[in-house]
Amino acid sequence: MSKVEYSQLAPGLRVSKVLTGLWQIADLERHGKPLDPVATAQHLWNYFNAGLTTFDMADHYGSAELITGHFRQQLSSPEEVQLFTKWVPEPGDTSREKVRQAVERALQRMQMECLDLMQYHAWNYADPRWLDELYWLQELREEGLIRHIGLTNFDTAHLRLVLHSGIKVVSNQVCYSLLDQRAAGEMTKLCLAHNVNLLAFGTLAGGLLSEKWLDQADRAIEHMETWSQMKYRRFIEVAGGWQKFQPLLRVIQIVAKKHGVSIANVASRYIMEQPAVGGIIIGASLGKSEYIERNLALFDFQLDREDHQRIATSLETLSPIPGDCGDEYRKPPFLTASGDLSHHIEKLPAPYPVTQMNNNRSKALSGTVWEDQAGFSRAVRINDRILVSGSTATHGTKAIGGNDPAAQMHFVIDKIEGAVQSLGGQLEDVVRTRIFIQNMDDWEPIARAHGQRFKDIQPANTMIRADIIGEEYLVEMEAEAILPSAS
Repeated sequence: MSKVEYSQLAPGLRVSKVLTGLWQIADLERHGKPLDPVATAQHLWNYFNAGLTTFDMADHYGSAELITGHFRQQLSSPEEVQLFTKWVPEPGDTSREKVRQAVERALQRMQMECLDLMQYHAWNYADPRWLDELYWLQELREEGLIRHIGLTNFDTAHLRLVLHSGIKVVSNQVCYSLLDQRAAGEMTKLCLAHNVNLLAFGTLAGGLLSEKWLDQADRAIEHMETWSQMKYRRFIEVAGGWQKFQPLLRVIQIVAKKHGVSIANVASRYIMEQPAVGGIIIGASLGKSEYIERNLALFDFQLDREDHQRIATSLETLSPIPGDCGDEYRKPPFLTASGDLSHHIEKLPAPYPVTQMNNNRSKALSGTVWEDQAGFSRAVRINDRILVSGSTATHGTKAIGGNDPAAQMHFVIDKIEGAVQSLGGQLEDVVRTRIFIQNMDDWEPIARAHGQRFKDIQPANTMIRADIIGEEYLVEMEAEAILPSAS
């Protein structure tokens, strides 16, 4: 009988608490030669027979979807395995048909009629096309092509925005490890309140959380052995460097010896036992059965209160990873293997179309019905100044954020950021904001949302209680930005 622990990710979706990640397949195929999907699928039997029945992949993990599709067809009861994939679209133009094609491509590759979990990634929250794609994914869920929708690398503010906008998601896959505790605070609170599970990757920090690196001399990022190690070496640097990392390893080793397991086991078990964590994702080493045994050892022990306290105390010596979940893919410091986004995307297109009016004036339109009806632009740039109109949580014909004032405020700021980006600036260039609120009782969550997004910018600001057109809108905001120099 399997000793693997399971969790209920959603109604009808029971998963092993250690998910097998298949990102290494892309690394194995990095020279352009795809693996034989039939032969490679045989390696998945060892995981399945051990009770590790849940596999996680993505559209960009090489042949992973093809391989798992072949494996699933060999099972007498295909529903005994759970296959999760991701869609990470290129930023830019999108359409309902493009979203359908992405889902149908995954279904074809995985030889399924309905995806167990489709996880979505957005590159730029200031470009509202990510919301369109999520709404279209929800249509395909209602059509029966997707059983459940998940997110990947979403921060707390935008997970909140999604949930209050009527999009049903069951999970958010994020980096979460002893080095990276960003998910432990507000993200966990939000997930617990809304029945969303965290799927944690990076718990082993690319293998750096292991005996191999204990009491070893510092090694520069460029001298690391794998892309994954280069990535998580950057996390170590931000967390305080190698000198702070070594004492953490020693504390984990003490706990590991107490339970007769490895440092890697303790590092992963600690995250597995955190609130809201539905499972942790550990990369597959295809053909190496000893790695499966190491993963199964996670179910041989539990950490007691003393262990948790000892580890938590050690974590207090580290510098917190800045920002929120997923920020490493959206803003500096880019904690990726290359230290930037060059291996992920080429560029971010302008969120809104821009029209040049004359030599020193241009305008951006966000496409809301009000712009045509009332004859105004979302924003106008004159020389080095960008003036953004009063903006509400409107996207096309949709009101975003439901009746949650913080969710509405975050989308309003996204719209303003998108307008500023489209006209050549960035949010850091904003020097003035004016906020109009419908209900005085909402001032604090709205102010806190403004504070969260502008805490390092601190523009001049005014908040006014006013009657806003449209009962569904709780907040409206206008802004002004000044660019460092006119182009």
